[in-house]
Amino acid sequence: MPDKFICPLCGDILLRENKSLKCGKGHCFDISSSGYVNLLTKSGKKGHGDDKKMVRARRDFLSKGYYSHLKEELQNVVGGIIKKDCVLLDSGCGEGYYTRGFSDIIKENKESEIYGIDVSKEALRLAAKLCPEVQFAVSSAYCLPFENESLDIITTVFAPMAVSEFQRTLKQKGYFINAIPLEKHLYGLKKAVYKNPYFNKPENTELNGFELVKSAEVKKELTITGTEDIKNLFMMTPYYYKTSAEDQDKLEKLDRLITETEFLILVYRKI
Repeated sequence: MPDKFICPLCGDILLRENKSLKCGKGHCFDISSSGYVNLLTKSGKKGHGDDKKMVRARRDFLSKGYYSHLKEELQNVVGGIIKKDCVLLDSGCGEGYYTRGFSDIIKENKESEIYGIDVSKEALRLAAKLCPEVQFAVSSAYCLPFENESLDIITTVFAPMAVSEFQRTLKQKGYFINAIPLEKHLYGLKKAVYKNPYFNKPENTELNGFELVKSAEVKKELTITGTEDIKNLFMMTPYYYKTSAEDQDKLEKLDRLITETEFLILVYRKI
């Protein structure tokens, strides 16, 4: 179990004692039956994360390989960076689809470690089953349970970007890898649902304290068959809870969808 997690209350290193993690000051955090530990405190909360419906929709959709092209490119990026004794954190890891891919790369370097954090307990229940070798904690990206300059690589895939915490916890010249949607990502899905579909707004790629050392666009047109897969795709997006019932009903009539997927992978180095 973890030897890198720190106590969210006092900052001491947490050590395993039976089925709990304890610090030198006596603070204790139980390890769940699923294998993750809850280190989320009120001061670190930024909402409760994705609910059970969204988490399971994402798991069911991703498990069919629709986004495997993105996972494979992320694996290539991590594989080109990782060195001996690396510590990688997948921040906002969700149900663990991409964490699984990073772990497969980490396995090739047995002296390296991988951790995952997310604010959603529902997501980590699935992640811990999918990646039993990864050390997971319920925690906010805005209050990471790691010491200063203790991580070599941080990854985020469509997750909150807590730049100041990434700066604090990354070692000098450590890497931050971020995957974000491009302007036309899922435009075909939007056309099927909305009367006036729109492009995603371009994101600012400049980060204080980091230099951009590499970027790569990953694009692929998907053909999705079956109403269930189409609905799962929509439910795993932020659009789902912002869309009227009338527009959501349009998905019930679809059994085939063609849509763009367009991702941008950004690789930063701490300066």
